[in-house]
Amino acid sequence: MMLLRLFTIALSLLALAGCAEPPYSNIDNTQLKALLEQGVPIYDVRRPEEWRQTGVVAGSRKLTFVEANGRLHPDFIPTFTREVSPEQPVIVICRTGNRTDSLARELMEKMGYTKVYNVRNGITRWIGEGNPVVRN
Repeated sequence: MMLLRLFTIALSLLALAGCAEPPYSNIDNTQLKALLEQGVPIYDVRRPEEWRQTGVVAGSRKLTFVEANGRLHPDFIPTFTREVSPEQPVIVICRTGNRTDSLARELMEKMGYTKVYNVRNGITRWIGEGNPVVRN
């Protein structure tokens, strides 16, 4: 009986560990607008064909994170780290929030960034809620 109880506790702890909050902040569109008004830079990390297809949030710095084949774009890290210091707040956005989930985690856990905001549901939700985009 004791062994069963310990096993149950161990499984519960493993399940809770999988639900841990990410080290970065997930934000919605209302929070995104507030941060943009405060002058926090936003990086759209999708690929050029995606920017052309949907447009981008006004003020976005377009910088591809991963290529279509899934490889890290060679210019991403050098450009990003030159433009954004680790203590500077920064917003990252992609199509649905999956790429930026990985990126935000990497920035916080391995590169020392302290204030990373991931746009939950990405440009898809931004457009779906009727917010404007810029095409260029």
